[in-house]
Amino acid sequence: MVDMGAFRDAVGRWAAGGPAGPAEELAGRTGVRAAVLVEGASDLAAVEALAERRGRDLAAEGVCVVPMGGAMSVGRYAGLLGPDGLGLRLSGLCDVRERPFFDRGLRRAGAPAEGVFVCVRDLEEELVRSLGAERVEEIVRDEGELRPWQTFLRQPAQHGRPREQLLRRFLGTKKGRKIRYGRLLVEALDERRVPGPLEGLLRSL
Repeated sequence: MVDMGAFRDAVGRWAAGGPAGPAEELAGRTGVRAAVLVEGASDLAAVEALAERRGRDLAAEGVCVVPMGGAMSVGRYAGLLGPDGLGLRLSGLCDVRERPFFDRGLRRAGAPAEGVFVCVRDLEEELVRSLGAERVEEIVRDEGELRPWQTFLRQPAQHGRPREQLLRRFLGTKKGRKIRYGRLLVEALDERRVPGPLEGLLRSL
């Protein structure tokens, strides 16, 4: 079994100032050939969930999805993993407001930016829009979170907002919720309504 998680963790420690050796050693052992740079763990969950739906094992294919803990780190990660580092093929998934960070970071690393797929606002919004508010609320209820959702709706600050926007904001109100729903929402998608950026990214790998 390819332990791409260990490689991902080693890259994270390297990017935080740790030694390069463990990541370099694991790169050879895992046969990794490509890295997908994403902002956070919820994006990782969504990409891997769609791959699994399509019967693909990204780790076995030599593809590692790397959450960076924020788009401003893309230059650092691209430098370590791209042409001037481990020599991996780079691609990415980002929000429209993050595109300039990706463009600059990849350019400095000598990597092409054609493989960056851009969400209109963020991936959660793309998923909620593709599923529709009613279906997302069903998933929230099935997950036993109807009461927190209703409490959230009663907050004065949320009054008057569109339902889809409220759901997007709700997903970010509790630690770990975006990660869990990143997978759940992808698993619930109609195959004909997979968000374009997510579909495009997977097809490019």
